[in-house]
Amino acid sequence: MTSSLRSLSCFPLEHRRLVRCVLTDIDDTLTIRGRLTATAFEAMESLDKAGIAVVPVTGRPGGWCDQIARQWPVAGVVGENGAFYFSYDAANRVVRRSYWFSEARRARDRLRLDALAREIRQAVPRAGIASDQRYRESDLAIDWAEDVGPLSEGEINNIVEVAASAGATVRISSIHINIWFGDFSKLEMAKRLGSEVLGLDPDGHPEKFVFVGDSPNDVTMFGFFPNSVGVANVLKFRGRLEAEPTYVTTEEGGDGFLEVANTLLEERSLSS
Repeated sequence: MTSSLRSLSCFPLEHRRLVRCVLTDIDDTLTIRGRLTATAFEAMESLDKAGIAVVPVTGRPGGWCDQIARQWPVAGVVGENGAFYFSYDAANRVVRRSYWFSEARRARDRLRLDALAREIRQAVPRAGIASDQRYRESDLAIDWAEDVGPLSEGEINNIVEVAASAGATVRISSIHINIWFGDFSKLEMAKRLGSEVLGLDPDGHPEKFVFVGDSPNDVTMFGFFPNSVGVANVLKFRGRLEAEPTYVTTEEGGDGFLEVANTLLEERSLSS
């Protein structure tokens, strides 16, 4: 990590006033030691009540995202690293689902991913299939630091090489190695949700968004959004990020997310 990172306190007031949506990773961004904190959940609710939409953008599976869209104080959720977004229509009591690929394409890719999972387990016996894999629709999650391991850097690199050799896309989070076939990404699906659900154009007005993340699988978001924030544990990946967040919090995980929320809500109180 270079010295270009700035403290969140440097986030200009005039820029904070423009923000209409907070996009946020979940694991180790909203959570601490694997648990969603009450303060992080309350921060999401406070942002929502203040008119700032909250959208989790995560590698977690479709089964989790259905529940998040229905029950969390969010405008929608991007899941499986951009394979889809879900948003809840409360008036009609239905979840709106938008997928990057058709159902037929997802079924074909599932067969390829299942074969790739077997190949990875042969190459790296200590690698685990993520416990949430059965709830996934479009990707393969290899557990390297949630319920197994942590795996060594050499083992992680071996997994990445096996997946890349099969033509798959690979992203490493703080707990999983996510693998899929195709061109979807957190960024492109977040753009689609912004336009279709929120009526906000991320390409035309990226300044209306804040993105909060913590790990290498957030680099496309860090690189695109000028108001990108890394919670303090992003510093563990010093020197390994292709794009860095603009700002960094003083606290880790959900406590860092609370800092971001308070920074934006403070602006609202000052301008009211």
